[in-house]
This record gives sequence, C-alpha cells and structure tokens, in this order.
Amino acid sequence: MVAALALRADEMRRARTVAQRGRFVSVFDPNALIAAIARSGDRAAFAELFDHFAPRVKGILMKAGAPADLAEDMAQETLLAVWRKAALFDPGKASAGTWIATIARNLRIDVARRETRSRLSEVYEILDEDGPEQPDDAVSGAQRDARVRAAMTGLSPDQYRVIELAFLEGFTHQDVAQRLAIPLGTVKSRLRLALSHLRGKLEDLR
Repeated sequence: MVAALALRADEMRRARTVAQRGRFVSVFDPNALIAAIARSGDRAAFAELFDHFAPRVKGILMKAGAPADLAEDMAQETLLAVWRKAALFDPGKASAGTWIATIARNLRIDVARRETRSRLSEVYEILDEDGPEQPDDAVSGAQRDARVRAAMTGLSPDQYRVIELAFLEGFTHQDVAQRLAIPLGTVKSRLRLALSHLRGKLEDLR
C-alpha cells in the first residue's frame, strides 16, 4: 500500500510555487497536503508528504534506539497511519510535523510493549522450564505477564537491572557485565538470586 502510494513520487508532486527574487521555489505546505488527503484521498499529496516525512521519522526513531530496518518499517507505518487518519488532523491543535511525530512515538510505544510482553513470556518460560506441561492454561498470557512484572518489582535494584538487561533487552551476560561495569560472576550470581526469587513468587502459576 505504502509503496504503491509513494510510487513515482517525484512525478506526482504538486508543490506550490511562488516567485521569489525572479525565481520559482517550491513551497512545502504539509497542512494543505494532509487536507487534500482527507478530502479526496489525493495520492500525489501523499507522495509529497511521504517523501518529506518518512526519512525524518526514520531518523527520529533511530535516535530513539530503533534498528535501521525496524525504524524504516515504522516510518512507513507512520505515514500509512497519516493516510488513514488524515481527516482527524487539526492544524489548530498541533503542527503537521508534531502530529506525525506523535503518531510515530505512539507506534514505537506499541512496538516496545509488544516486545516487552514477548520477553516477559520468555522470562516465565525460563522459570517454568522444569515444570510439567499443562494441557489447558489456567492463567491467560496477559495475566501471567502481569504477574511476572509484579514479581519483578520485589527484586533488589541490582537484581532487577540484570534481569531487565539480560531478558527484557536481550543482552548477553558478558554484555550486561560490561554495561554495568561489574564482573561476569556477579552478573550470574544476581541472575540466580533473581530467578530464585521469581520462581518462589510465581510457584502457583507452574
């Protein structure tokens, strides 16, 4: 969808022009472009908007820590959301750039939450690796993840940080040691203590 709408963007642009010192210069008006999209699904307007904002959104997301490929995907999703939600844009409340940046930020938060839920499940699977298989889950995944998150609040700050880095952020034990400037043995010791604490708190889920 995004690729089709952005196809031949250079040819499809309808940049407004004004005379300035005897030359014609392009005037980029994102408010007008969004209005055109909302009014009639103007693909040329979308192509121009996409060409301007997609690289900027990607750059913002990468500065926030997203890998380049993920940032590019999210930038496209952001602009696709602009296409779908153009009628909701109110220039009286925010500039086009701010509105688009907010969409990108919310999308990034949603992605981060999905990643966190997935990694919380991984923490639980590690805790339950020796437990018997249950044919029917008595507790839903969302409830289980909430219990894991609540149990983690009972960890010491040092233990919580190593669990966060090793499981929620996916760093190796060696990477955790380097980031925290502590011996590898200390990382492993804190992980053992943290996992022991979590197993005790979540025994009824196993």
